[in-house]
Amino acid sequence: MSDLDTQIPTAFDPFAEANADNAGAGSKEYVHIRVQQRNGRKSLTTVQGLKKAFSKTKILKDLKKEFCCNGTVVEDPELGQVIQLQGDQRKNVSTFLIQAGIVKKEQIKIHGF
Repeated sequence: MSDLDTQIPTAFDPFAEANADNAGAGSKEYVHIRVQQRNGRKSLTTVQGLKKAFSKTKILKDLKKEFCCNGTVVEDPELGQVIQLQGDQRKNVSTFLIQAGIVKKEQIKIHGF
C-alpha cells in the first residue's frame, strides 16, 4: 500500500513539447504561393500570408531584382497585402523565402497546376 500512496498520477500533456517549440514561432500560419493563369501563356504568381513584421515592398524589391520580373503589392480586404509577380515563380519564391530566413520550409504551401 505504501507504493500506491507514493505514486500519485499527474496530468500528462503529450503535446506539451510541440506547443513549447512552436509557441512564439507562429508556425500555424502558412505562406501560400499560388500561380494564376492570365491570357494565353501569361501567368501571375501570388504570395500571401507573410507576417506583418516584414516589409512587403522590400521583399518585393529583392524578388524583382533576383528573378528579373515585374511585380506589385496589392491590398486585399480579406487577405491583407499580397505580393504579385509576373510569370510562374513558385519554386523561385519558395527557395528565396527559405534562404532569406523569412519562413521555414514547413510553413510554405505551393498551389497550382
